[in-house]
Amino acid sequence: MTIDKLVLASNNPGKLRELSSLLAPLQIEVLPQSTFGVPEAEEPHATFVENALAKARHAAAHTGLPALADDSGLCVTALGGAPGVRSARIGGEPSNDQRNNDKLLEMMRDVVDRRAHYYAILVLVRHADDPQPIIADGEWHGEILTAPRGANGFGYDPLFWLPEMEQTAAELPPEVKNVLSHRAAAFRHMAGRLKAHPE
Repeated sequence: MTIDKLVLASNNPGKLRELSSLLAPLQIEVLPQSTFGVPEAEEPHATFVENALAKARHAAAHTGLPALADDSGLCVTALGGAPGVRSARIGGEPSNDQRNNDKLLEMMRDVVDRRAHYYAILVLVRHADDPQPIIADGEWHGEILTAPRGANGFGYDPLFWLPEMEQTAAELPPEVKNVLSHRAAAFRHMAGRLKAHPE
């Protein structure tokens, strides 16, 4: 089966814009799951890939269409990869960027090794029971500052320092971030997989 239309297992308009432009050259139409009234999926798993796969299967099961899902977060070397899959919620529920950033700074108060990376994974299933999902990932390496800088971006971007750019992710123009980021790398990886395996 050739994929010409898929459902995005997210209600995030930013992700829909990014993915639609990435997949446009492949003539793949991307529809948000909200178009079909699909409820948000549970994300109970300990790994990014399991959560993304659960979201993709959930959206495919509700719509009968191929589905694409992502999961992403921040992994700090000195914290053993934390906050990881809990990145959006380490400051408590409901998710709040300011609380999450404050909590991360508290966790890293006496930490000398500030290395960290953003990680993103994309999972595409052709149908809900697809035994061979297409999986692509990307990383973006930097360091965690001791105080936030910049007003662009979201999440941990004001704390995510890029030594080679001498800026935080929140100081980068959006068009630059969209080329350098972990999600951009995963999207390029996925586009390559789709070109190589159009079926």
